[in-house]
Amino acid sequence: MRPNTQRDPIDIRKHQQEAERLERVAEAKRRLDIEDFKSLMKLKEGRRFIWRLLSETGVYHSSFTGNSETFFREGKRSIGLILIGELHTICPELYAVMVEEHQKDDN
Repeated sequence: MRPNTQRDPIDIRKHQQEAERLERVAEAKRRLDIEDFKSLMKLKEGRRFIWRLLSETGVYHSSFTGNSETFFREGKRSIGLILIGELHTICPELYAVMVEEHQKDDN
């Protein structure tokens, strides 16, 4: 006989417990992502990699081409904006360091 895998729709307590468990798992994953990101940005090589990635996404340039390529470029740019959002949320001071290092490398 197979175990009953259906959820009881009126067992509110069980639904709340499952929702809380999933929230704890998501929070733990987010904390790990934040620590990974901080570790990457603490390294000069990591900041250089993130700068190249941001440059590749075209986040610092217009994505308008006048044709359908604009949609493709906007997709790439969207990823870059997400990355910039993470930078400013997680380690804004290291974003400033990264920009300064890039400016020094360009000169």
